[in-house]
Amino acid sequence: MPAESDIAVRIRTALGEYLKRDPASIEPRHALREDLGLDSMATIELLFKIEEVFDLQIPDQDLQQLTKVSDVIAYVEGRVGRPAAPASKPPAKPPAQRPAPRKKKG
Repeated sequence: MPAESDIAVRIRTALGEYLKRDPASIEPRHALREDLGLDSMATIELLFKIEEVFDLQIPDQDLQQLTKVSDVIAYVEGRVGRPAAPASKPPAKPPAQRPAPRKKKG
């Protein structure tokens, strides 16, 4: 069995704390709703906590694909290495460059 990533351990620990159970009893194959008993609101609260822990934002359209513990782990592992989402303020434009002066013909 391959070693578990730090992200996987942190996610299972967050789940264990939230569910008040031993993180070792939470397996990647577990479904958030069916196996762990999370309803829609509990799932959103948990994902909010994961957003805080990993300093990322999970867009609403991505929530539907996160149905198992392994989905959450893979999603976060895929996102943590990416640059942060753009800030609400657009990036500053670089200063305009002046064209080089033309040389006079002699």
